[in-house]
Amino acid sequence: MIFGEERKMVMKLDRLLAITMVLINQRRVQAQELADMFEVSVRTIYRDIETLNQAGIPIVTYQGQNGGIGLIDGFRMDKNVLTRDELSAISTALKSISTSYQDEHASTILEKIKGLSDSQQPPETIFVDFSPWGGNPLLKGKITSLKRAIEGSLCVQFFYSNNLGEKSYRDVEPHTIVLKGQSWYLYGFCLHRREFRLFKIPRMKDLVLSDKTFCRKEVQVDQSPWDKAWYNPKNVIQLTITFQEKHQSIMEEMFGIENVTRDENGRLLVHTEMPEDEGMYSFLLSFSDRIEVLEPLHVRKKLKDLLKNMIDKYLDDNY
Repeated sequence: MIFGEERKMVMKLDRLLAITMVLINQRRVQAQELADMFEVSVRTIYRDIETLNQAGIPIVTYQGQNGGIGLIDGFRMDKNVLTRDELSAISTALKSISTSYQDEHASTILEKIKGLSDSQQPPETIFVDFSPWGGNPLLKGKITSLKRAIEGSLCVQFFYSNNLGEKSYRDVEPHTIVLKGQSWYLYGFCLHRREFRLFKIPRMKDLVLSDKTFCRKEVQVDQSPWDKAWYNPKNVIQLTITFQEKHQSIMEEMFGIENVTRDENGRLLVHTEMPEDEGMYSFLLSFSDRIEVLEPLHVRKKLKDLLKNMIDKYLDDNY
């Protein structure tokens, strides 16, 4: 019941903001037109107008042929609260988000932003596309469904495959969608493990939104709790990697230019730290012969063993 009341309040606030934007951009509008626009009754629209008046926005009803609802003559909200560049930054962020999931609210806000600027919008100099090359409609669909579950405080169920290939059924209270290291994750409370977990969204299968609701737990998103769960100092190791000069640009891009140095013999080196797990070894092997791990020695030995196993597979004459 509390959830239903909260949802109604959010919908009302969104409608009040939208009505305000409409009145900023149009001199007069009919009550019936607003009612049709927001799919509510005319009576509800008049109650919203009263609420806005109480909030200090002088809205009046004009009679006559050109009548309707509008802001009082001579009054306009300051459109310069946000500059053109600030509006452009918001627009860029919203358009970038829309590359990963469907968000009707983002589309609505983009339309409102267009109407806030009387002058020509500055050209878009940056566009961030979070979607993979070639697109991934399945991933986009999962993110859209998870966002809907989070907004509605609905539990989700799915089969999950971890980085070791182990599969399990999960029942989760979804709290936050996270983009980390070019990968999408769900941060939620796992009802099986009775603790918050980070789930890689592409590893989810048969995702289902249930009718079971939950009460959100307190999560300090600005403190990136998933970083604390992922980063275990006992599991982090220091790596020293060498590579040929022709690969310097890609090494600087992957590890950061400040982590690339030269030793006394002129060799190019990368000094970095990573959590030692299967993901780290897969990442190092993805560079093929472009890198060589010098330290620590146990990592170097394991890479040798993994490469030997790969060679043995391809030397099998029975294929």
